[in-house]
Amino acid sequence: VLQIVKESQQQHGLRHGDFQRYRGYCSRRLRRLRKTLNFKMGNRHKFTGKKVTEEILSDNRYLLLILMDAERAWSYAMQLKQEANTEPRKRFHLLSRLRKAVKHAEELERLCESNRVDAKTKLEAQAYMAYLTGMLRFEHQEWKAAMEAFNKCKTIYEKLANAFTEEQAVLYNQRVEEISPNIRYCAYNIGDQSAMNELMQMRLRSGGTEGLLAEKLEALITQTRAKQAATMSEVEWRGRTVPVKIDKVRIFLLGLADNEAAIAQAENEETKERLFESLLSECRDAIQAVREDLKPDQKQREHSLENDSGKVSNIQYLHSYLTYIKLSTAIKRNESMAKSLQKALLQQQRSEEDGKRTPRPQDLIRLYDIILQNLVELTQLPGLEEDKNFQKEIGLKTLVYKAYRCFFIAQSYVLVKKWSEALVLYERVLKYAREVQSGAGAYTNSLKELPDVQDLITQVNAEKYSLQAAAILDANDSHETESPSQVKDGKPLSERFETFCLDPSLVSKQVSLVHFPPGFQPIPCKPLFFDLALNHVAFPPLEDKVEQKAKSGLTGYIKGIFGFKS
Repeated sequence: VLQIVKESQQQHGLRHGDFQRYRGYCSRRLRRLRKTLNFKMGNRHKFTGKKVTEEILSDNRYLLLILMDAERAWSYAMQLKQEANTEPRKRFHLLSRLRKAVKHAEELERLCESNRVDAKTKLEAQAYMAYLTGMLRFEHQEWKAAMEAFNKCKTIYEKLANAFTEEQAVLYNQRVEEISPNIRYCAYNIGDQSAMNELMQMRLRSGGTEGLLAEKLEALITQTRAKQAATMSEVEWRGRTVPVKIDKVRIFLLGLADNEAAIAQAENEETKERLFESLLSECRDAIQAVREDLKPDQKQREHSLENDSGKVSNIQYLHSYLTYIKLSTAIKRNESMAKSLQKALLQQQRSEEDGKRTPRPQDLIRLYDIILQNLVELTQLPGLEEDKNFQKEIGLKTLVYKAYRCFFIAQSYVLVKKWSEALVLYERVLKYAREVQSGAGAYTNSLKELPDVQDLITQVNAEKYSLQAAAILDANDSHETESPSQVKDGKPLSERFETFCLDPSLVSKQVSLVHFPPGFQPIPCKPLFFDLALNHVAFPPLEDKVEQKAKSGLTGYIKGIFGFKS
């Protein structure tokens, strides 16, 4: 049962959370099964209900009919659960479809009690029915009944995992891991306070929750923080205490330390990235809540600015504090991504052998550009323009990230053999690093989280020597006498018949044989002759040689008509 369900779900939409597509697949498969088994529910004019009984259970596809009915109802319930976030009325329909799924699962379990069904299928049918029952009770918030159903499901799957090979046990163990957070959540709601810590650890290991428990656990965490937020009335930052009156901001600030601790304990980069995104999303929501309070308070803030000689109001300072948290978190996230890319650059040769796309220094340059932009925004926060220590601290951080950015720009120039540009950038890196070292005396604590510039200086010195050596070798190679067989000056074949040259383009589709169209060549112009003596020559008279033309009149005209000649 579990293998059929999982394969169908993974191949028809649930890999991407598309429950509607999976529901359509279940409907089509049901239609095919009924047609194949000739188990139709009447005709197009009249519905005639039929039930699968033990007497007709001669083919295992009859059990598939019941299973697909249950899966179709369950997938529709999960689809409605996604839509119920914006349309709460759909929750009633959701519960109705879950009850329908449980009804089909009970029928499947009853049919599997037949002697024609093997023991493994019987156990899986019981576990499937317990799983759907637990989900229904979970949605009804009947925690005790839900926990009993989930525990029964977990016990059956654990027994099945121990009874079969490791390959078959993987599927059962995955289902056990899926329902374990649900069991702990039910235990917490019954009264087991120790379950909260375990739920937090599960959330940390998975980098966030998925499935049925996701919204419940997030709501539980928010509810717990809301109880603590009732006692929180103010926050202190950079020597100034600011009252916090917005509940959403209180809840965010209370959970900030827990979120940062969870990020520090994350086991892999993917989990850390999810937690960063979750923290940034909560921070943006808190900033939006403060921004809504800022709009009606604008005139009051302007009046406060005039009276306090430039000192910003409390609500504006709280907005600056939250913006600082958001930008600092974004910088930490980009720095974490940069570290993972640097590790990938060190393993570049192995990645090329595996055929994967290898990271490039240009990828790191983009990340450091974003970090520098965030630092510029930090210096422009209202209320901190006159804080010299803060501005100095941000200035030192900017120099650190500028040094790393220059370093990776130099690395990208090395890849294209631009030795001079790379050497100049390496010198610029050393300049930035020395400035950081000379000015970091009183700010050592604030720079602890940043990359160590001393390691960068050591790396740059080593890269400079290797770059100079590579430049010398490249210069020697370019000055060596090239073999005639390797010379290619770009001339077409018709102009280099007397010189042997290995030209791979001769066997390609873009072979260069002659210049076409041919170029223009100079030719001599046609000579021009001018007759200058014509006006100065006296020609002899020719009257005697010209025959006198006879006089013509009416007589001549008549003679001409009749053909007489004079």
